[in-house]
Amino acid sequence: MALDGKVALVTGAAQGLGKSFSDILLKNGAKVALLDVNEAAGKDLKASLDEEFGEDRTIFLACDVTSDEQLKDAFQKTIERFSKMDIVCNNAGIIDEKNWEKTVAINLSGVVRGTYLALQHMKKENGGEGGIIVNVASLAGLGPLLTNPIYTATKYGVVGFSRALAGASEVSGYGVRINVLCPNFAKTPLLSFRTNKEQAGQFENLMSITNQLMEKFGLLEVSTVAESFLQLVTDESKNGAVLMVTKKGGTYVDYSKTMWDIPSTSVPSTMPLTLPELPPQ
Repeated sequence: MALDGKVALVTGAAQGLGKSFSDILLKNGAKVALLDVNEAAGKDLKASLDEEFGEDRTIFLACDVTSDEQLKDAFQKTIERFSKMDIVCNNAGIIDEKNWEKTVAINLSGVVRGTYLALQHMKKENGGEGGIIVNVASLAGLGPLLTNPIYTATKYGVVGFSRALAGASEVSGYGVRINVLCPNFAKTPLLSFRTNKEQAGQFENLMSITNQLMEKFGLLEVSTVAESFLQLVTDESKNGAVLMVTKKGGTYVDYSKTMWDIPSTSVPSTMPLTLPELPPQ
């Protein structure tokens, strides 16, 4: 997919990965609707992008992804401004083990809500032109981060939901690809949970384990993650793909060996799903 003239919507766009995703989309010719609950940061970003790309290439919309009304309104305003929608990135996320319901509402329910709205506007049976949805999960969506079980649960949910819906989109002829990005620890404000006792909740005593993991695997530059994001957007052969990003680069997760590939008559009711094969670190 060539991005020149395409229209994208990115949630959690004001900082961190969302900011980097928006930047790489703009550099490749797309127009971008920037959604974020942080209105001050969003307006500052919009102003800086206007200087580099021109005022007509972006729109900032204050939006809380936990609000069905606000998210619907943001999608509608994007269509009204740019006349179409080709790319949606559901990126907004938090880490807060104490306020676990809020974490689920943003990280998982927000992704579900954003994905369904994207399909509503883009799928061919509704008169759309098709497109691509990239849902941002985490390496914690492939292997549990024991210091953050709620965060882990939401990211596992994003991976499973996206893969299932990608298959549904394909067999239904929606013309919309759905892929998942699973980066390792990246240099973003999200890492503040390491020193925030409120966010750590009852697992504060395990924070040293997370710090050890960061020392072992290192921290990714947001620009590195953005390059992998761009790959998922532009490679039209990828649907239902899960791209893991580490310091060694991007690697697609192999889900080929699961119970769904075995004839149903031979699958015992207690047979567990086989875990995806991950490359050695």
